[in-house]
Amino acid sequence: MSLESFNLTDRNHARNTIRPCVDIDRWVDIVVDARPYSNVEDVLRVAREAAHPWSEAEIDAALAHHPRIGEQAGGASDEAAHSRTEQSAIDHGDDGVTVALATGNRAYEDQFDRVFLIRALGRSSGEILESLNHRLLNSPEEEVDVVRGQLREIALLRLEGILNS
Repeated sequence: MSLESFNLTDRNHARNTIRPCVDIDRWVDIVVDARPYSNVEDVLRVAREAAHPWSEAEIDAALAHHPRIGEQAGGASDEAAHSRTEQSAIDHGDDGVTVALATGNRAYEDQFDRVFLIRALGRSSGEILESLNHRLLNSPEEEVDVVRGQLREIALLRLEGILNS
């Protein structure tokens, strides 16, 4: 969707267009209701500001839609398509990576009671595993801040991709 189309489309269509970026109603509404925008950078600035702060409840609700790292998102939704693209660098043919991610995901979920989230786009399997293992050392308070930042990065990348398509 072009920026011009985003500016001109009706509110509900605009909301549905950007919801796959991050399923947080407050964020979606702020970004949509600030239209019209002069350029994509202005949209991203508003989106970045609207993400401060996302509450822990908002983060947990948004994570309900995210597959585990290393697992292919199923379905035909835009969010699933984004996830498959973002995780495309993970080597699913490497049994060592598959086992390490599954083990790390279980440990993370046991410790933090949420799915491990990382901006996978542009990261190798090794970088993702290293980050997963490092983040297991975080306190719950430290980790929620990291998750908040990762979710923001994912949302902004998706939004930029949508508006530049």
